[in-house]
Amino acid sequence: MKLLTFAIPCYNSQDYMENCIKSLLPGGEDVEILIIDDGSKDSTPDIADWYERKYPGIVRAIHQENSGHGGAVNTGIANATGLYFKVVDSDDWVDPEAYRKILEKLRELSGGERVLDMMISNYVYEKVGAKRKKVMHYSNLPRNKMFTWGEAGRFRKGQYILMHSVIYRTKLLHECGLKLPEHTFYVDNIYVYKPLPSVHNLYYMDVDFYRYYIGRSDQSVNEDVMIGRIDQQIRVNKFMVDEFDLWKITDRKLRHYMFNYLEIITVISTIMLIRSGTEENLEKKRELWGYIKNRDIRLFHHLRAGIMGNTMNLPGKGGRKISVAAYKISQKVVGFN
Repeated sequence: MKLLTFAIPCYNSQDYMENCIKSLLPGGEDVEILIIDDGSKDSTPDIADWYERKYPGIVRAIHQENSGHGGAVNTGIANATGLYFKVVDSDDWVDPEAYRKILEKLRELSGGERVLDMMISNYVYEKVGAKRKKVMHYSNLPRNKMFTWGEAGRFRKGQYILMHSVIYRTKLLHECGLKLPEHTFYVDNIYVYKPLPSVHNLYYMDVDFYRYYIGRSDQSVNEDVMIGRIDQQIRVNKFMVDEFDLWKITDRKLRHYMFNYLEIITVISTIMLIRSGTEENLEKKRELWGYIKNRDIRLFHHLRAGIMGNTMNLPGKGGRKISVAAYKISQKVVGFN
């Protein structure tokens, strides 16, 4: 069995995928690299096949009809033979020194008495034009020890476990029934959110492992692109609302974190609908909050009462201006877009 499986979802990624693949190759025989060609129309399939021939037993090229990022991740999970699993987007890469330390620690922990469910590490916003690279740390988490949710400190607003920062135990992803929606963007939030109640043992490595590239005009986190795909963001938002009755999550700290996670996703949906400036999308905003209210009245009031949720629902044009101002502040804090 491989120690760690990487899945690289690729759609028309010929211009940047090799940088991603090359950054993962130093893992050698400890890793498998699944290049998932999701119905690409450029040279992506040929590049994937070349690396499979060049690095047999390490790289596997998988070709499929286009099913979107979620479908590609599903394929990766289904084909993974590694004990642990990580998604690396084709325009991102990993830091070599942090990578070496991650593999050493996974190797050590895989032979221990306690089963590691999730490893968390830092990620770096490689944002085009930014003078300083923003590093997302998890200073609230214990270092150099396996811990449970009960031993974790509270997450601050703007501090979230994202796909970039997480490595899951592969079998856990199977056991929790993770199946991402196809042909839908922003499913990385579901990827992180759904397995959380199944996670018991965590480990945080304070290394800057994942390099998250932000700068392409067609990137899914580009604001104009997000507004154009707002129906997909809403679909993910509703999936997260429906997936769990958060009031029944028994671990208090995990429940608090999952409420915060759902709150920020709902805030992003709301502010994108506001920023679009169309009456149609303002109606979708009202519909989204009505959906939450009908689904769980307590959840609705909980989200509305939160600092971010309350700011996003101030009435009138003046309220919307305040919402947008708050959003711009959060952009600087979180660093996305």
